[in-house]
Amino acid sequence: MSEMEYTYAVARIRALEVSLFSRGTIDQLMACKSYEQALTFLVEKGWGSADVPKEADAILAEERAKIWATVRELGIPMSTFAVLSYPNVFHNLKTAIKEVYMGVKRDAFFYQGTIPSMEDIRDIVARKEFFRLPKSMETAAKEAYETIFQTGDGQLCDVIIDQACLVAIEEAGRTSGEEIIGKIAETMVAVTNIKIALRCAKTHKPLEFMQRAMAPCKSLDTERLAKAALTGQDAICAYLAVSGFADATESIQSSPSAFECWCDDHLMDLLRSQKYETFTIGPIVAYVLARENEIKTVGIILSGKANGLSEESIGERIREMYV
Repeated sequence: MSEMEYTYAVARIRALEVSLFSRGTIDQLMACKSYEQALTFLVEKGWGSADVPKEADAILAEERAKIWATVRELGIPMSTFAVLSYPNVFHNLKTAIKEVYMGVKRDAFFYQGTIPSMEDIRDIVARKEFFRLPKSMETAAKEAYETIFQTGDGQLCDVIIDQACLVAIEEAGRTSGEEIIGKIAETMVAVTNIKIALRCAKTHKPLEFMQRAMAPCKSLDTERLAKAALTGQDAICAYLAVSGFADATESIQSSPSAFECWCDDHLMDLLRSQKYETFTIGPIVAYVLARENEIKTVGIILSGKANGLSEESIGERIREMYV
């Protein structure tokens, strides 16, 4: 897109940013006395639509669909957002493979609106025509399929596809030609590697497993991270403290939910610089991620309300808002 076209698109995004939830709005949602009252609050804010049931999953799915409808209206190629869409696409691949293996369809486990679509991925896996998948998925899909059918190991199937997803994200960011997309991709891969290390330290996974699960990135030495995980969480924090992720260690030592919040907040901090851009894709990418963050936060609150969690307990899981 030209600078003029980006200027129009960014102007449209600036108008939409006004509707993003601030921390004050999130606090109002938190203050709702029940799950039903929280849903009513969201509907009054324009969430969902007349055709969507008044229930959390349906409303959140509708809001995610609205994000990509906006992107399409702006005339921006969906390939621009590959870094953001890959987690959902590769998740659908895992789901399709497990469907075939188990012989049971699980529509609710798929993300909608992906490229390739849910239906296409299902058909490709069912026919074992992996050559029809994007190159970034083809080899991993075949290996994961053969692995689960030969060994029945669903976890290894997941690891194979998850690592391929990380590699695809890193490559898409590196070759995008857009600085902010490159930074987002690097952050996504690095943070996921840290999550893998923490899980593996807790479950005492061997080095070979971690090497199979992690993906290379510039900001972390995955070999050192994996070896630190063999020793435990404290060793992971010690490595992170000298590798540019010192601010993650406090949340790691606090609780898993605190670290999950840090991961999302870390990305939001990266995006805030895009508020002052006008002639690049940055503000549009930032808006998409801000909306995803907003929807995730609302989902956490609704889940907490539905399960009778205290406001304090829910509050520990709340992300920072973009606005």
